[in-house]
Amino acid sequence: MDISDELEMSRRGILVGSAALATLTTVPQAVASPAMPQPAPTMMKVALQVNGKQRELELDTRTTLLDALREHLQLTGTKKGCDHGQCGACTVLVDGVRINSCLTLAVMHVGDKVTTIEGLGTPGDLHPMQAAFIKHDGYQCGYCTPGQICSAVAVLDEIRSGIPSHASASLTERPKVSNAEMRERMSGNICRCGAYSNILEAMADVAEARA
Repeated sequence: MDISDELEMSRRGILVGSAALATLTTVPQAVASPAMPQPAPTMMKVALQVNGKQRELELDTRTTLLDALREHLQLTGTKKGCDHGQCGACTVLVDGVRINSCLTLAVMHVGDKVTTIEGLGTPGDLHPMQAAFIKHDGYQCGYCTPGQICSAVAVLDEIRSGIPSHASASLTERPKVSNAEMRERMSGNICRCGAYSNILEAMADVAEARA
């Protein structure tokens, strides 16, 4: 046997030994670290007034208001977009104030009045904002539309109530319904189709009708 054969055998022996060592070191770890059992969820009875109806649910306390509406009450008009409060697709009205329903827990709204897109109007009796969105083609794919409409309704109420925004010229005088005001207040609702100008036209139409 020459020296090249000895080197080949040595190299082969090192590879076999390394593989065996890796097996010995990993298998016991897998055996020693079994999956920890998950604790049972904490359940709680939650009473909500949703679209004018009293609804009672028993929910995992970690359930978001969005998931309670979609998965437990089958009100799927409210959309789950980014699920991080950055797109506005999940916007609903709680006691008349718009919120991102993906960022709040259902148990935080016991007794609150929740209004979703289904509660604003019906196909046979549309809310003025819904009718204006149709008239001005304020949607394209339609995914963000429920959140856009809920937010648009709240925005006009905010302006009419005299609540200022960053775009307001004065903190004491009642804001005017302008493109700048509406754009600023609607900035949390993203339309990936880019129907913003049509949405503003729909809002202006409703605001003019209310004046």
